[in-house]
Amino acid sequence: MSFLRPSALYQFLITCLSVRWMPCESWGFLRWPGLDGSLKILIGLLLWSTFSEIRFIPSSSMYPTLRIGDRIIVEKASYYFRNPSIHEIVTFRAPFQHPGLGEEDVFMKRIVAKAGDLVQVRDGSLYVNGIAQNEDFIAEHPKYTSDLTYVPVGYVYVLGDNRNNSFDSHVWGPLPVKNIAGRYLTRCYRPSDS
Repeated sequence: MSFLRPSALYQFLITCLSVRWMPCESWGFLRWPGLDGSLKILIGLLLWSTFSEIRFIPSSSMYPTLRIGDRIIVEKASYYFRNPSIHEIVTFRAPFQHPGLGEEDVFMKRIVAKAGDLVQVRDGSLYVNGIAQNEDFIAEHPKYTSDLTYVPVGYVYVLGDNRNNSFDSHVWGPLPVKNIAGRYLTRCYRPSDS
């Protein structure tokens, strides 16, 4: 009864004819964009490079949240419209008061206190305004103690998630908000452990 079944050639012809009725009939959408499309792509790339960037994690100061070699996306526009918030991970230019650091050095830490807060690390915990903070994102409890520090207006207090292996506000004090360059959005690449 094979003569009753449609042949492969018949199926092919029916399929080709039905493709002509599809909206992408000419397959022109696969062409290289024209001048207007190229301008849209160029404007998109310029906006992307202006308001975001991809960064490389060179140290373990933010472990376990970020590991050495991770590539992350940092957006640079939101702090023009709002103030930094507690628990946000930010990138910033190194504070100038520390010798050996240049203006081009960029750090990444987590904001743990904002202007007007009193911060202290003691007994393996972070205290903000006298209240011990529950931080489930840190690698281990801090083994150091710090003096009670007041965070002035226009400053934030930043610490790395790997508290015992981080060069942060417990060493050089509160960070000026004007030094903040961007906010961590997401990790876009993590190298394999093999």
